[in-house]
Amino acid sequence: MSARRLVGLETEYGVIRPGMPKANATVLSAQIVDGYAQLVRHGDAARRAARWDYSDETPLRDARGYTLSREQAHPSQLTDVEPTVEETKVWDAESIALDGGDARIGRTLYQEVESTDVVMNMVLGNGARLYVDHAHPEYSSPEVTTPRDAVLYDQAGDEVVRLAAAHAAQRGGGELLLYKNNTDNKSVSYGAHENYLVPREIDFARLVEGLTPFFASRQIICGAGRVGRGQLGGGADFQISQRADFFEAEVGLETTINRPIINTRDEPHANWEKYRRLHVIIGDANLGQVSTLLRVGTTNLVLSLIEAGQAPDLELADPVGALQAISHDTSLRTAVRLRGGARLSAIEIQQRYLDAAEAYCTERGITDEHTTEILTRWRETLQVLATDPAKAARTVDWVAKQQLITGFAARHGVGLDDPKVALMDLQWADLRKDKGLYYRLAARGMMETLYSQDQIAAAVSEPPADTRAFLRGKVLQHYADHVIAANWDALSLSMPGARRVRRIPLPEPLRGTRAEVGQLFEAELEISQFLSELAKQHPVG
Repeated sequence: MSARRLVGLETEYGVIRPGMPKANATVLSAQIVDGYAQLVRHGDAARRAARWDYSDETPLRDARGYTLSREQAHPSQLTDVEPTVEETKVWDAESIALDGGDARIGRTLYQEVESTDVVMNMVLGNGARLYVDHAHPEYSSPEVTTPRDAVLYDQAGDEVVRLAAAHAAQRGGGELLLYKNNTDNKSVSYGAHENYLVPREIDFARLVEGLTPFFASRQIICGAGRVGRGQLGGGADFQISQRADFFEAEVGLETTINRPIINTRDEPHANWEKYRRLHVIIGDANLGQVSTLLRVGTTNLVLSLIEAGQAPDLELADPVGALQAISHDTSLRTAVRLRGGARLSAIEIQQRYLDAAEAYCTERGITDEHTTEILTRWRETLQVLATDPAKAARTVDWVAKQQLITGFAARHGVGLDDPKVALMDLQWADLRKDKGLYYRLAARGMMETLYSQDQIAAAVSEPPADTRAFLRGKVLQHYADHVIAANWDALSLSMPGARRVRRIPLPEPLRGTRAEVGQLFEAELEISQFLSELAKQHPVG
């Protein structure tokens, strides 16, 4: 048991073009992704990219033992094919003209997305993925093994899309604004997903049983905060989670409709017989680095408890109701009902999980730095939230955001339903460092950070060293001209003089690391020799 585990984070960003408020978000997202493709195409080798290979995608396979038919699936679930121009529902020149925009710009943007040269899905030189996920640009981080690396590469994703937006704006059409939030308050929610590798031998029902109370209560240490309630964000209320009001089921395969607390997608992106990828859709998108650290680190520990059969024996009577009741009470006093009639607050539920994790680590003598940091921060955060939540503002996103917004409302004598407050809610998530309210607080030292801007910039280009992402990213950096396509568990390369494509399977996420293959890249071999040596010395399959 440890806070170490193979993890990857996904973030869907909100995107708008201020000069064209009715612009189609899918087209804007395509401009973001293609903007980065153009940037790396003419930039340094460390930022090379390749098109995504869809051949190993299985989004309709359910962990409960069946595969949903394509006819039954919602279109948003069909993530194994690249969207077509028709599916993007590109707005036409006339709609832009009616919105006060220039019809010529509308035609230009349409032509860009219609072009077969536009890149809408690619793998990056740091091992990550950047693509258009319906109406949002999405960054999926490379695989990492520690909570701190999860934070670093999540932050690198924010920098990637900032660079992409800036380059896309330079190509014409005006400024593009990106927001790291989870709802437009117009009934639409978009995700900040987490992926955790677990042994396939662990029964999925055990994961559901152990994780449901944890996920319903976890928001108190890593929620992003939101003004308003319900899917339309109405009312003069502040709540803990951006996503809570959009969940409707306890368990299910969907991610955009009838959202479940526990998602059942069975798509491991690794050796299917050995691994399961737990696809978590319940979390908020965090700007704060400590909130992300706790979101990942505590989940790693709870998964270890479940695998060891040591998870607390808790069962919520109404998981969805509990999730939303906890989110709606920033006093943290609400107690939710368990099966059998007992009631516990979110702090008490989290304390049960923390106590179990500490007891297990003490019993087994687990004292590595990653586990120790998560246990210490988890304990300290719960203690502060139980006594004086305001003192958690430097490390817990929702607390910092609430203080900023309620302080503004009090000074100006307005309610939380005031339009200026709604604007602040959005501006908190603005990725522009000179405009985003989170970044302005961080610049004043009011939010604890774990990484410098130089470290984050390095992670934009360099892959993590201890997973297969190292091999994926370094192949792109050194042999980009030969990479036809790539995905999480395979690379496809062309060979000089050969008709057939050479496919390199990567089913083991902890193979292909710097320790294993780093010297091959340092030798600067020709592609044929590199592949020959890779096959002989380091069979990554």
